[in-house]
Amino acid sequence: MYDFIMKKVYKSSEGTDAPLSGAIEVDGMIFVSGQIHLNSAGQLEGNTIEEKFGVVILNVQKILKEAGLTLDDVVRVHLYLTDLSELPALNKVYVTYFKQPLPARTAIGVSALPLGANLEMDVVASRG
Repeated sequence: MYDFIMKKVYKSSEGTDAPLSGAIEVDGMIFVSGQIHLNSAGQLEGNTIEEKFGVVILNVQKILKEAGLTLDDVVRVHLYLTDLSELPALNKVYVTYFKQPLPARTAIGVSALPLGANLEMDVVASRG
């Protein structure tokens, strides 16, 4: 049914052998896979939620840059936290990365994340 849709693939997440693409672009929409606070050496990084979010944002920015986009092009964010009590602290740093109008967002509490991470984020960006 969707054979006519052209997909462009952007780099896989660094530091992981997970079977995924870093992002897929379809019709000007870039769907970035979930990014955790994993550095380029494949190690979890950060002690505080603010530090962890900085690593996650950097990972997202690398993929968006490859697609020729920035955080300003993000229209949707999903946050996954193993401890929702950290959300207020995350909110304070979150607004330093995204401009108004802020992307639509969902924050979800989960029991576990890959590799023992505490935070994961996926985004959708638009060329439009």
